[in-house]
Amino acid sequence: MIQEPPLNKAANPLEPHENLKSPSALPEVEKEVHPQKIINDEDSAVTKAEKIERHGEPDGNIQDSPTKRIKFDISTQDPSNNSVTQSERPKGVAPIKAEFLIYPPGINHDRGAAIRDDDAAEGAAHEPSERDSNGRGKRKEKSRGQNTGRTFGFSRDEVGLCASRMMKPEFSPDECQFGEKCKFEHDLRRYLRQWKRTDLTTFGGICPIWATRERSSDDGRQELILMEKPDVDRSSAVDDATTGIGTLNEISTQAKNDLMKRKFDTPKADQYSKWLGTLAQKPEDQRKQRPNGKNSDGVGAEDVLADGDDHRQARDDERATYVSPPFLPSEKRRIYFGPETPILAPLTTQGNLPFRRLCVNLGAQLTYSEMAMSIPVIQGQKSEWALMRAHESEATPPAYNPQTPLVKDYDNGRDLKFGAQISANKPWQALKATEILTRLCPHLRLVDLNCGCPIDLVYRAGAGSALLDTQGKLDKIVRGMTAVSGEVPITVKIRMGVKDNRPTALKLVDRLVYGGQDAGNYGGGGSGVAAITLHGRSRQQRYTKPADWGYIADCAALINRFNGKGDELADTVREPEGRSQPAGGKVFFIGNGDCYSHVDYQRHLEEAKVDSVMVARGALIKPWIFEEIEKGQYLDKSATERLALVEQFVRYGLECWGSDEMGVGTTRRFLLEWLSFAYRYVPVGILEHLPPNLQDRPPAWRGRNDLETLLGSDNYKDWIKI
Repeated sequence: MIQEPPLNKAANPLEPHENLKSPSALPEVEKEVHPQKIINDEDSAVTKAEKIERHGEPDGNIQDSPTKRIKFDISTQDPSNNSVTQSERPKGVAPIKAEFLIYPPGINHDRGAAIRDDDAAEGAAHEPSERDSNGRGKRKEKSRGQNTGRTFGFSRDEVGLCASRMMKPEFSPDECQFGEKCKFEHDLRRYLRQWKRTDLTTFGGICPIWATRERSSDDGRQELILMEKPDVDRSSAVDDATTGIGTLNEISTQAKNDLMKRKFDTPKADQYSKWLGTLAQKPEDQRKQRPNGKNSDGVGAEDVLADGDDHRQARDDERATYVSPPFLPSEKRRIYFGPETPILAPLTTQGNLPFRRLCVNLGAQLTYSEMAMSIPVIQGQKSEWALMRAHESEATPPAYNPQTPLVKDYDNGRDLKFGAQISANKPWQALKATEILTRLCPHLRLVDLNCGCPIDLVYRAGAGSALLDTQGKLDKIVRGMTAVSGEVPITVKIRMGVKDNRPTALKLVDRLVYGGQDAGNYGGGGSGVAAITLHGRSRQQRYTKPADWGYIADCAALINRFNGKGDELADTVREPEGRSQPAGGKVFFIGNGDCYSHVDYQRHLEEAKVDSVMVARGALIKPWIFEEIEKGQYLDKSATERLALVEQFVRYGLECWGSDEMGVGTTRRFLLEWLSFAYRYVPVGILEHLPPNLQDRPPAWRGRNDLETLLGSDNYKDWIKI
């Protein structure tokens, strides 16, 4: 018989002499839960927008974001009665076995105050700093009151080492371009002796990337050099002090400067945007003309013009006003989505290179960059171009089963895993960003247009999910991106719609695949999109309520009919021109929403008839979901194995962002961001029944050992211990 502790005096399983904190104290703790809540200069535009939206404009008027808490509707039960059946458990609560519960079953203990809003899957929620809340450029007011003399440490060295000396031997003849005006240290030995902070004791005090060694120079002096570890390959990386190890899609400083100074030419995007402008100047009645000769009211020209000569004259006038596109899309590289290619969704903030690399090692076959805003990309902003960096493991071909229906001319050896996602609210922005990305980033599988971002600042600007209500503009953007992207395919990611109970995705999918009423102005046919990803929720829902996979199945049936019709017309005179069609004449369809196990993955493939499934929050909570999908079984990872994944992420982070003070701080910041999701994982070994539900929130529970309890803690201090 397990003796359950009292309700308000439960002993801490890690510190038995201490009592657990009451839920009422949690909101106060949440105010300082994340050290990365400051709006940093290196943050991408989407991350900054998410921070401002969830915590207010940086003018001091902080707006509290609505907190979604789980409401327990349970009748009063006897605390001594631990026998609660599965049907009696409250909805939305994870079914944990009674012996692992800290509080007796049936007790209404609201743990939701410590659970973050799932909107954070689109971007981390951080409060602005005191500097930002006072407004940029404003003078900081003098501190008043007690403890005004306190000083806080910095993550940087008091005097840093000059970048011209960081990656060079001690006696390198290269000179600093700033000369005597440089404010950084150039003497390597003096920096190590006087300014460098104490090394961390992690990993046995040995840097996982670099090791310092001494060698004798030609004149007999002992010279300090950097010896790279033998298992690290930098052959594919650009020779730059800020470049990570084994990274791809690095652009040169000259290219960034050309973008910032508007010296980078985009001839295709400029020409196509100009042509779109000429279409907008056509008379309204001509723009509404359907390709089959009927106007928007369904009245044909033969019904209005009885005389044959007049009808031919009207047709000739219409042809005279038609302006052909400046150029047709190029043949696209063939891509493939199938049951053996589970996809890691683009995740703002947490979809960084180390996390994607970790997921690829665990079986993720396709990955996306974090969503990049088009304007910062066009302007060459460093924070946005950093999102395009990919690891060399993402340049390997995805899994491919030769027994699956063959995609015409598909070459798996030329395929790769990594794709870029952008957002734009105007055609010229998307066109310019697409042409720049495809020219400067050689390792791109595809360019994806985000049409589902629910962030308010993005939506109000007309980008993201706002494009769902302007389908004509979205059609123009996709056609233009297809025209300027060269051989790189174009895909879109959408939601069901903007409002609840008003889905518009089915109509949008029909327009993207078959073409709208104004398709004749663009040469007819569909938009040329290679794949469509549908998130089974509306913008208004965000991440509340389960995803509607029934609606996803309806859209999948529409695309399957299109693909079947294309197969019937193949090798006939009615087969459309390949350059105006998606790669291989096939449009792939991917479903997204509430995939948390291999059971969910297989059920969605079989019932919704989608080509593949995209995983988002499920990968944040348990990255080994891709390994479960590959093996087709649940994996009850031990606490030691889960901690090893944390260590692996830290190593990848130090390789990506550096092992100096700034790199360690950045790695720690993103690690805590990941742990704010990972702690929600409940081991399958302590659940009463399977499969687990992504929307369920666990009550207070203890693990099978102290480390497992620590990994499941919602206290940020425990995350710091990890």
